[in-house]
Amino acid sequence: MSNLELGFWSFPVLLLMIFLRAPIGLAMLLCGFGGWYFAMGGNPTPLLAKLKSETYTTFSSYSLTIIPLFLLMGQFATLSGMSQALFRAAESFLGHRRGGVAMAAVGACAGFGAICGSSLATAATMSKVALPELKRYGYSGGFSTATLAAGGTLGILIPPSVILVIYAILTEQNIAKLFLAAFVPGILAAVGYVLTISLYVRLNPDAAGTRPPVPMAERWIALGRCWPVLAIFALVVGGIYLGWFTPTEGAAVGAAGTGIAALFAGALGWGVLKESLLGTARTTAMIFFIVLGAAFYNGFLALSGVPQVMADWVVGQGLNPWLVLIIILAFYLIFGCLMDSLSMILLTVPIFFPVISAMDFGMPAEHVAIWFGILVLIVVEVGLITPPVGMNLFIINSMDRETPMFDTYRAVMYFVGSDIVRVIILVAFPAITLFLLP
Repeated sequence: MSNLELGFWSFPVLLLMIFLRAPIGLAMLLCGFGGWYFAMGGNPTPLLAKLKSETYTTFSSYSLTIIPLFLLMGQFATLSGMSQALFRAAESFLGHRRGGVAMAAVGACAGFGAICGSSLATAATMSKVALPELKRYGYSGGFSTATLAAGGTLGILIPPSVILVIYAILTEQNIAKLFLAAFVPGILAAVGYVLTISLYVRLNPDAAGTRPPVPMAERWIALGRCWPVLAIFALVVGGIYLGWFTPTEGAAVGAAGTGIAALFAGALGWGVLKESLLGTARTTAMIFFIVLGAAFYNGFLALSGVPQVMADWVVGQGLNPWLVLIIILAFYLIFGCLMDSLSMILLTVPIFFPVISAMDFGMPAEHVAIWFGILVLIVVEVGLITPPVGMNLFIINSMDRETPMFDTYRAVMYFVGSDIVRVIILVAFPAITLFLLP
């Protein structure tokens, strides 16, 4: 069997292992090991040498240090109560409107995503804060859980984002430019969810209750308590964009700033510090194991020639580049229902990115790479709330056992519709994503 045939056969084997509930990192690692072993004619020596060199090369990368720093920043923000300040501020301005508490939850998710970078952490943290308030003011269970699941996806879209960092490393793109390009689509996502809530409560008036307006003086006090979040976001993203520091240095500044803000707020005791460090270590270990498995598997695919053969075949078919892009996005949308976002990015970008890079979209190659990265991030994000296996749906449902999962499924489809409309707009008008780039 040729190396190319080994590469193509590895896909069904990998999917079978995932279907049998093997951890995605382990599945990719084993497929990579097996592929290298058979490609080398059953000689284990090159494989052992690869194990040593690939592990060192992967984890000695300076770019990867940004991941634990952003995760630590998110841990400090999660455990120090910043999510409560964000929600209270948003609720004081929006809570009295029709569907206003749900809109406030989305706004708080957007703000928290700006200092967290993780969808699951955003969904889990904000649900603890917002879910009791939604229930208190008569919001239905399905609508409440669907809103928080959708709002949680803003954690990986609004910069800084761990997934965007991984994409930048895989495709050798500028992290700062990817963060900048994600900003407007992130705002569009939050606005789209607010409009979706407004539509939902008009079609289902019984799904949302009302609450009395908050005096203006109290609104400004609540907003003032959010200044650490706004300051940290402006410092990290603005500092990276203005060239004050590199993305890795920006992550370190963000983690330190979030920790100092939590300390002065009296929320960073030894227990919180210990839990933040342990939580960061656990999540970093999980991500790095997946990265290692992907490095072995993608290295084998490169050896087999599958990505280049696929790119040459697609170009040779003379297909319209926009049609190819739509097919790839549809693939992400479907498989995003079955896999987590990080695994999807690590597994598929090395295969699809050469295909997209070989197509002519009438714009510079760097802009195509950044635009494609934002589109992929959005459709993977949609998969987090798409039944039957949307990860955010299960996170939220585990915190509200009284709400049937079917009720959440039914309500979340409104938000999925909003996401699909946003994808169509960003595909049709790339300038919306790219106009901030220098």
